[in-house]
Amino acid sequence: MGPDPTDRPLLILHLEDSQADQRLAALTLRRAQRVCQIDCVDQLAAFLEALAARPYDLVLADYYLPGFTAIDAWEGAQQISPFPPFVLLSGAIGEAAAVDAIRLGISDYLLKDDMARLPHVLERALEVHEARRARELAAAELAASERRLAELTEHLQTSIEQERAAIAREIHDDIGGALTAVKFDLSWIARNTATQPQVVQHAQSALEMLQHALGASQRIMLDLRPPVLDQGLAAAIQWLAEGFERRTGIPVALRLSPLHNNLASNIQLVAYRTTQEALTNVSKYAQATAVHIEMSDAEGVLTVEVRDNGCGIAPAQRDKPKAFGLRGLAERARTVGGWLDVSSQIGKGSSIIVSIPLPSASGAEFAEETL
Repeated sequence: MGPDPTDRPLLILHLEDSQADQRLAALTLRRAQRVCQIDCVDQLAAFLEALAARPYDLVLADYYLPGFTAIDAWEGAQQISPFPPFVLLSGAIGEAAAVDAIRLGISDYLLKDDMARLPHVLERALEVHEARRARELAAAELAASERRLAELTEHLQTSIEQERAAIAREIHDDIGGALTAVKFDLSWIARNTATQPQVVQHAQSALEMLQHALGASQRIMLDLRPPVLDQGLAAAIQWLAEGFERRTGIPVALRLSPLHNNLASNIQLVAYRTTQEALTNVSKYAQATAVHIEMSDAEGVLTVEVRDNGCGIAPAQRDKPKAFGLRGLAERARTVGGWLDVSSQIGKGSSIIVSIPLPSASGAEFAEETL
């Protein structure tokens, strides 16, 4: 809504070279009990100077003026922000010119012969302008919120990976070292108590449990931060596929094209985690009998696809309020400028594809995260 008549005067900049028309417009608004303060100018330079100097609520302009038109004034005023609604009040200028003016963004057009409608036209222009400003403000706030969310997501993902790497180091250096030392001691006890069968039996039982604990710690450490990533993305995905086959018995067909780029570690990590999560989903939900993994960097975009022939993903499953798996993968992809595509048909399987644009050799590269 425009400013209320009982609030403050409506501040109008009137671009008009006819004093008679200036007075008629002011009289028409006064008769409509519209409290206005009207500044009149008839030169383009004076118009732009006045518009830059005061926060006008509305511009009212004749179309033809000495040496220029309202379109010239409109185009010159685009450099001034915030820019108020712009209403043409002119004689006959032709339908084509009026339509072109509206297409440019001018709020409305009114013939001087229809001056009585001026208050209504101004109110409508102000209402539309306020509604547009509200939409722009909401869009800006939404964009800022999405940007903050993306920054938070990137920070959280980085923090998670750093914590995973730290935990993996702790398991390797402290827990793994301690368990290995205990294993040596138990082996010594077993060797030196051959004449005490019960002690030997307990030592062997403890060694078996200890071996299980060592295997579990090794598996957890590899899941947290697999050293195979240091050998490249292709080796890491192959390692994932082999582990998946061993655990599930589901065969995995690999098609890993040689990569032409030296991938930044954060890009490799996004592709690796997407593949890992996709395989986890297959093992939990898909009821699949075959999986295909393809990777390439054709046309400067790294693409990794995990496809299965399972039961598919129902739309309701993807839209569940707490279904964060695929959403998390999409957010993770966005942290490196990529995107996630998920397609599925019930009874015919699913496909999860992560695509990440790669920087050219001469262009700026994504910053690598220290993990």
